[in-house]
Amino acid sequence: MKPKDLPNLISMLRLIAVIPVVYLLISDEFGWALMLFAAAGVSDGLDGFLAKQYGWQSRLGGILDPLADKTLLVCCFLVLGSLGLIPLWLVLAVVFRDLVIVAGAVLYNYRVEEVQAAPIPVSKLNTLMQILLVVAVITDAGPYPLPVGMMSSLIWVCFLTVVVSGSQYIWIWSRKAIRRGLKDD
Repeated sequence: MKPKDLPNLISMLRLIAVIPVVYLLISDEFGWALMLFAAAGVSDGLDGFLAKQYGWQSRLGGILDPLADKTLLVCCFLVLGSLGLIPLWLVLAVVFRDLVIVAGAVLYNYRVEEVQAAPIPVSKLNTLMQILLVVAVITDAGPYPLPVGMMSSLIWVCFLTVVVSGSQYIWIWSRKAIRRGLKDD
């Protein structure tokens, strides 16, 4: 292993960490789940810093990093939804948005041109809101009860950013596809 492989190793460990986070949530070990979720967040910042600071970016890292992040968030949403801690309609909206984006990217890549993925600002806000909601729900379920109004507000703001960011991706990429036209088979 070379130092330039460190960001990818950290992303792999974060992907593997999804398993114990899910287990801890299912086992009602919310304090431990929160600590591991926070450690995953710190590791996300660390691998990004190392990759950018030292030029250790790679195509594999460009896939592993967002895959680890998205896997952790979606799994947390699914488990917290199954435990009744996040409304099912929000879980479905989050998962549906991600499926539409991935399906659209795959379709665009094969029918139009290679996708040059770049997150839009509202999508970054959506990711932040999803993270904040997961942290708040885990905190509320375990170590520290939060005010009811705070949870309700986070749920609705998260839903709003899911809808807006998903709609923007559809709008932007469908317009790009129309402008570029389909690939010749």
